[in-house]
Amino acid sequence: MRAASRPRRGTQLLVLEVPSAVARIHAIGDLPGLLRPGDLVVLNDAATLPASFPGVFEGAPVELRLAGLRDDRTFDAVLFGAGSFRHRTEDRPAPPIVAAGPVIRLDGGLEARVGSVSQLSPRLVAVDFGLPEERLWPALYAAGRPIQYSYHVVAVALAAVQTLAAGRPWSFEPPSAALPLTSTLLAGLRARGVRVATVAHAAGLSATGDPAIDAALPFPERFELPEATVRAIQETRASGGRVVAIGTTVVRALEGSGLRSGTGVTDLKLGASSRLAVVDAVLTGVHERGVSHYELLRAFAPDRLLEKGAALAEEAGFLAHEFGDSCLVLAA
Repeated sequence: MRAASRPRRGTQLLVLEVPSAVARIHAIGDLPGLLRPGDLVVLNDAATLPASFPGVFEGAPVELRLAGLRDDRTFDAVLFGAGSFRHRTEDRPAPPIVAAGPVIRLDGGLEARVGSVSQLSPRLVAVDFGLPEERLWPALYAAGRPIQYSYHVVAVALAAVQTLAAGRPWSFEPPSAALPLTSTLLAGLRARGVRVATVAHAAGLSATGDPAIDAALPFPERFELPEATVRAIQETRASGGRVVAIGTTVVRALEGSGLRSGTGVTDLKLGASSRLAVVDAVLTGVHERGVSHYELLRAFAPDRLLEKGAALAEEAGFLAHEFGDSCLVLAA
């Protein structure tokens, strides 16, 4: 599969129907017709933060990528060595070793003080920008840029990684499964009799190039499940409709919530042995075997069907990653 070099919205759609073990190709615009009246689509309404910050530590160039929010002021972050998004994460040199206490000086005059260093990897740290909340967020938006990877040949604007449902700024990487969804497509879903609801989930990093960190992904991530969405799910299931998650973040939020409304944190990791209690289908991107997103799909479909779909997508020249093509797995 090729990597998308620039943002685009018109995508192909790989459809995997688990009951019939069928894999076929559609256009993303066909999505309303692939769902049934009475189904419920659930979107992640978290907006994407500018979470990448170049800087310097002890005279050496570094990049700090935010990975999660511990409290109102403290972030989990991953350090990268010299280079930029144009270099593969696994090819970038290691950053300088840091300890608790020193300050990393970032572009735009920001300073990130290291509060602690994880035992998992010296590259995983907790940082505090030393700013009150009313100054912190404007400073992050002024100095930061979206996290991106080397399969993009040009810098991606922050607006390009926002979905149609984007609201509160919670995500550190985009909840990209919803990027192909347009207002016309959502109108088509509603006209079909498909309901739409939302959940907020703070999507974290997808890769760091550090084997120890990558093996631990996804990290625990916060979510907020509205009472209206809980009611919509209950009504959908009671009437025989399907709950369709738009993205793996939505799956983790819904399955990790116990279907209780409110704010929480999920450390749920799904795989082939997982039993899904809430979600019946997922719209996501095209993922490679071995990554956490692919492992999650194994909770929906057997390996044979996933491999069949991967071969079909490869033959059709599907684009991978967040601006690439889509995959709809219908487990029911």
